[in-house]
Amino acid sequence: MAISASAAATPWEAVSADEVAELLGAASVRWWLSGGAALDRWLGRSIRERSNIDVSVVAGDLATLVANLPEGFSAWAPSGEEDEIVPFADAPSDADLQPVLIRDDAKNAWVLQVNAEDGAPRAWVYKRDPRLTLPWDRAVIDIDGIPTGAPEVQLVWKALRPRPEDTTDKDAVLPQLDAQAVTFYETALLRIHPHSTWAIHVRSPFAPAKSSWNRKKS
Repeated sequence: MAISASAAATPWEAVSADEVAELLGAASVRWWLSGGAALDRWLGRSIRERSNIDVSVVAGDLATLVANLPEGFSAWAPSGEEDEIVPFADAPSDADLQPVLIRDDAKNAWVLQVNAEDGAPRAWVYKRDPRLTLPWDRAVIDIDGIPTGAPEVQLVWKALRPRPEDTTDKDAVLPQLDAQAVTFYETALLRIHPHSTWAIHVRSPFAPAKSSWNRKKS
């Protein structure tokens, strides 16, 4: 009989970005910091307190990443039942095996969340809509030796149904993006997530934060 557990029943003791690199160092597949952890690392400061830390990997590489975890760490995946998780090896083959939670077994604490994304050999592909792509060297950047998801990509992920804390992240990061990144972000909102509350300021010429294509040239 497969062992199962509730994800909420285990506390979090999130590791640092450097500890993530050590934890995943034996895996030969591409992985990268994602979500809020990526935004904080790119910005060079913590925007707000975060309860966990995320990394991403291409879905086809997920099993290899898990197989190369150090001794003393285990991976758990959704079972298909609400909030129920099972050891990664016991997860049903037809389940969406994400997010995968990595546990420090000695501490009985979650230390890392692994998200499965899409990608091709030459480009990152947005899992929610394959029309949105970026070359890997733009989608994942190196920051002091740690592969980090580009901030404009992380904002697109957050844009579908942004929570107040996601808006806090956006307001800290968006003013710091260069023109190329802003264009990617705004185009993605209009094309992929036009109903996002964040898209209002992009598509409306009367909104305070005008989109890059709607600003008057000085």
